[in-house]
Amino acid sequence: MVALQRATGEQLWATHLKGSDFVNVVVERGQVFATCCGEIFCLDALSGEALWHNRLKGLGTGLATIATEDSVRSTLATVLAEKQRRDEAATAAAASASSTAH
Repeated sequence: MVALQRATGEQLWATHLKGSDFVNVVVERGQVFATCCGEIFCLDALSGEALWHNRLKGLGTGLATIATEDSVRSTLATVLAEKQRRDEAATAAAASASSTAH
């Protein structure tokens, strides 16, 4: 994850999370909540310092939605858009494999 200065684009901080092609993020009350690979991280919004991390053991490695009182609507829209992107990519891959098999 990288935090940028809104006005200039200057990098404020960077924190490495477990690798993933998609990271779901919610910023609320001075904290950044980020999920990837079925795990959740809580970071300090000003420094990027990890405050805590939960592996959500036994719950899989798919997309995890972060639901807070202030963020439910915006987060859900982001996750649903990513799910649609992945579904479309899988459909396209299956169609491509089917056409090359014939």
